[in-house]
Amino acid sequence: GWVSAKSDQPHWLIAELGKPVGIAGVHVYSGWRAGQAISALELEYRKAGAWQKVPRGAVSDNTQMRLAIAFGEVVTTDALRLVSSADQIRVRELVVWPAGTELPRLGTGVSEDAALVPEPPAAMPERPNHETYESSLGRGGSEVRFAPVKNEAQMVSASGTRLISGVYPHFTTYSQSRKDGRFFKKAHQECGIGGIIPWADKLWMITYAPHQPRGSDHKLYSIDAELTMTIHAESVGGTPAARMIHEESEQLFIAHYAIDKQGKIRVIDPKKMPARVTAIMRHLVDPANYVYLYDMENMFYEVNVHSLEFTRLFEDPIPGYHGKGGFTAQGKVVVSNNGETGGKLDHRGLWQVPASYKKKGPEDRGCLATFDGSTWEVIERRQYTEVTGPQGVAPTAEGKNDPVWAIGWDKRSLRLQVMEDGAFTTFLLPKGCLNNDAEHGWFTEWPRIRDIGQDALMMDMHGLFFAFPKRFTAGNCAGIEPIASHIRYIPDFCSWNGQLVLATDEASIQGNPLVGQPQSNLWFGKFEDLKQWGPRNGAGSIYMNDPIGAGVASAPFLMNGFPRCVVHLAADRPVSYTLQIDKNGDGSFSDYKTFEVDGYHAHLLPEDFAAQWIRVTANRDCNATVSFHLTDDTYQNAAAGAELFQAVAELDDQTVTSALLFPAKRNRHLRVINGDSWYDFTKFGFDFQATHADAGLKKKLTVRPEFEVDDASVILISHENRAIVGKKGNRTVLRLPKGSDRYDRPFEFGHPRMHREIESERMMANIHGTFYEVPFWIVGQPALYTKMRPVCSHNKQISDFTTWNGLLVLAGLKADAQESNHVYKSADGGTSLWLGGIDDLWKLGKPVGVGGPWKDTAVTAGVPSDPYLMTGYDQKTLELSANQDCAITVAVDIDHWTGFHTYQTFQVEAGRTLTHKFPEGYAAHWVRVTADKDVTATAWFVYQ
Repeated sequence: GWVSAKSDQPHWLIAELGKPVGIAGVHVYSGWRAGQAISALELEYRKAGAWQKVPRGAVSDNTQMRLAIAFGEVVTTDALRLVSSADQIRVRELVVWPAGTELPRLGTGVSEDAALVPEPPAAMPERPNHETYESSLGRGGSEVRFAPVKNEAQMVSASGTRLISGVYPHFTTYSQSRKDGRFFKKAHQECGIGGIIPWADKLWMITYAPHQPRGSDHKLYSIDAELTMTIHAESVGGTPAARMIHEESEQLFIAHYAIDKQGKIRVIDPKKMPARVTAIMRHLVDPANYVYLYDMENMFYEVNVHSLEFTRLFEDPIPGYHGKGGFTAQGKVVVSNNGETGGKLDHRGLWQVPASYKKKGPEDRGCLATFDGSTWEVIERRQYTEVTGPQGVAPTAEGKNDPVWAIGWDKRSLRLQVMEDGAFTTFLLPKGCLNNDAEHGWFTEWPRIRDIGQDALMMDMHGLFFAFPKRFTAGNCAGIEPIASHIRYIPDFCSWNGQLVLATDEASIQGNPLVGQPQSNLWFGKFEDLKQWGPRNGAGSIYMNDPIGAGVASAPFLMNGFPRCVVHLAADRPVSYTLQIDKNGDGSFSDYKTFEVDGYHAHLLPEDFAAQWIRVTANRDCNATVSFHLTDDTYQNAAAGAELFQAVAELDDQTVTSALLFPAKRNRHLRVINGDSWYDFTKFGFDFQATHADAGLKKKLTVRPEFEVDDASVILISHENRAIVGKKGNRTVLRLPKGSDRYDRPFEFGHPRMHREIESERMMANIHGTFYEVPFWIVGQPALYTKMRPVCSHNKQISDFTTWNGLLVLAGLKADAQESNHVYKSADGGTSLWLGGIDDLWKLGKPVGVGGPWKDTAVTAGVPSDPYLMTGYDQKTLELSANQDCAITVAVDIDHWTGFHTYQTFQVEAGRTLTHKFPEGYAAHWVRVTADKDVTATAWFVYQ
C-alpha cells in the first residue's frame, strides 16, 4: 500500500507497466477503515511521453473502498497514473485488467459487493443477434435476442418453454436490460411489476424503480400467445403502476404510454411530465377526449388522449402521501394514498381541503378523498390503496353511476368503503398478515380488486385473496369470502389466455445485502391452484381499547367463508356486549347473543354459525376491545408435498449437497458456493458453470446462529424498536415452538440460514424446522418478529434459500437426488439445487411444534413469562406442572395493541400434570403464563 502526505496539492501514483499493453479497466482498493476511501480520482495514461485522460476514468463522490472501473475504450500504454485532489489518500492496491478480459472480473481481487462505476455501453451488434439455450431431460429451453437500444446492446426479446411451478424464467424482469446483465445504476434498487393488462392480443406489463418520477431504465413489456416477451425500445421507466383502457379512443393508457389497438406505442416524456403514475381515471367533464392521471405525490394531471398534451391541475391537493388508486363514477373522482411523511414532504399550503384536516390526529395516516370538479373532500384519514368499480380497468360511460369500492386499513382491520350516490359505507375485514401496516405505506404495492374470469372478482389485501362480488353494495353485501393465504408480493393480477396471471415484486436490494440486483417475474396458473396455497386464516378488530357510546352499533365485520372464529371481548369496566349478525348480506341485522364481560371473555362461534357480517353494541359507555381470530379447518398435509420436496434432504440423511446462494450483481446468474466449488447457475441455460472464488462474497454469505435453544423452547431476541409484546425498547425476548432436537446443533454443513428477504420488503425466517413470514417497518432495520406468522414446518436440512429468476431456490439436497423439473445438478453431481415457487412452501405441511415459556423453570410469583407464539397453529394443547400446589394464569395477546388478557387461571397440584386442550378454533397471537407463588414449573404447549 501507499499513503500520501497531507497536502492541498494533487496527489499522484504511477504504475509503470514495463511495455505497452492494452488496458480495459482497473480495480482500485483505497482507504483502510470505513469512511476513508478516496472520494474522487482521475485516471491518466502515458502516450508519447504526455499524460492523457482515460475515457470514463473519473470517479467522484465515492465512499466505496473497492472500485471496479471499466474504461470507455481500451487504452494502450506503458504506464497509468492515478491523480486525486483529496488532502490525503491511501491506495492499498491497483489491479490492471488487460484488454480481452471480461470487465470487471469480480471475485478476482474485488468482491461481488464492490462499487461499480457505470460502464460504457456494451458493445453493440451490427444487427440483432440471439442466443439459444436448451435443457436436458426435456425441461424446456429459451431464446434471447439482443439489439442496439439507446447506443448499447440490450436484451429486446426472450422466449422459452421452461415452466417451473407456474413460472417461466425467461419472463424475469430486471432494472437494467444490458446484454451483460450487470447491475450498477443508482436509484434502480427495485424492479417490481407494477401493472399487467391484456390488450391488442398481448399481455402488457410495466416495471418500476423505487422513486423515479422522471424516468429510469425500467421497461414496458408485452407477451404474445407464443410466450415471447418483447422489451420495448420506447420504454421510459419510472415508478408506475397505473393502467386503464380508454373506451372512446380505443387506447390502453399504462404509465406514461398510450397504446392503440394495433400495438403502436406513444410516450409522454416523464422529464416533461414527472410523475410516479399510480392511477388513470375517466374525466369528469370530457371523458371522450381526456383522462386524469394521479401519482404518488398526489399530483393530479389532465391528459388529452389524442395529442397527449397535459396540464397539471393540482400539485398536492390532499393530506397523506404515497398516492395509490383512483376511479371516477357518480360525478366524482375518488383517490387514495396510503402513507404519511411525518411532515417532511407535506405541502399543507397546497392542500385543497378544509383547515380542520390540516391538523394531524394520532391515527391519521393516508387519505381517501373525492373531487367533484371543483371541490376536494376528505372522506377518511386512513391508509387506502385500491379504488375501483365493477368495470375495473376498462370503465365506460355506461358505468357512470356504478358503485365505487376502496380498500385500505388501520391498525385494527382492513377497511372497505363503498360509495353509492356520493355517500360512503364502511365494512371491516380481517388481515391475513401484517406486512403492509407501516405508517409510510411503502410496503403495499399494490393490492387490487380485479376480474379474473370467475363469477366473482378477486381482491388481494394483506396476504389474503378474497372472492369479491361484482355488484357489491351496502344493501347487497353478501359473498365476500376468503380464498387462500399467500406469501408472494403481488402488485397486480389478471386473467389472460385462459390463465390467472400474478405479477410479483420479488427481490429488492433496498437494505437487502443478500441479493445482487432486483428482479421480478410472473406466475401463471388456474384459480383453483390458489386454494392449494395457505389457509384461510385472518385476524382483525372492531375496537382496540377505543371509547364507544352506549347503544352505538359498530361497522360490520366479515364472517362469511371462515370455518372457525373466536371473538375476544374486553373492556375497561363491566359491560354487556351484544353481537348482531347480517345473515343474508342485505344490511339487516338481528341480535345473535349478549355477553356480560368483566375484564375478558372469549366466545367461539359454533360450527353451524352462518352470517355474512357481524357488529357489536355495548350497553354503556366504555373503552372497548372486540377482536376476531378466524381460522381454517383444513390445513396442508405434509404428504401433499412429499413428492414435490422429496429431493430436499431429510434430517436423517447423512450425505447432503449443501450450498450458499447469491443472485449475482455482476450478471444475471445465481452464484452457488459448495465448499471449494464455485459456480454460476446460469440465467437461461440452467446449468452449472465453474467460476472463480470470491472470499468477500463467501464471508458475507457465511451463516451464523441467530437464535438459541433451551430445554423449553427456541429463544429469539427481537431488536425491533416497536415491540408489541414484552417490554418496549429494542430487545424483546420471544419464545417459539421447537421442531426436532436435531436442529439444536449444527449440521455437517453448519447452521442453516435463519432469515432472508425473498419477497420484497418482508422477511422469511427458517427457525428450528419452521418457516415464518416476518414484516419490516423499515427495510434494512430489524424485522418485526412480534408480528410474525408461521407458514409451514418441515424436517429438512435446508442450508440456504433465496428467490432468483422468479423462483424459490433451496439448497440442501440428498446426494442421490434425481434430476427433474425441480432438481438441477452439476456435471459431477456434487452440487444440486431445488427450484419451485414461493407459495410451494405451504405444501411442506402445516406449522407444528412443541415447547413453552417454562420447562422445569424456577419462576417468581407474579412475574410473567416471556411471550410464546400461538398464532397460526391448528390444534393446541397445554400441559402445566409444578413442584408445589399453585395457581398458574394463562394470558393471551389478541390484537398486538391492548396487552395481555387473562384466558384462564388453572389450579395445579404438586407433582401432577394438568392438561388443557384449547377449544377447536381458539386462537391468539402470543401467550404467556404467571404463577401465584415461587415454584419450579413447566408450561408446555403442543401444537399439532
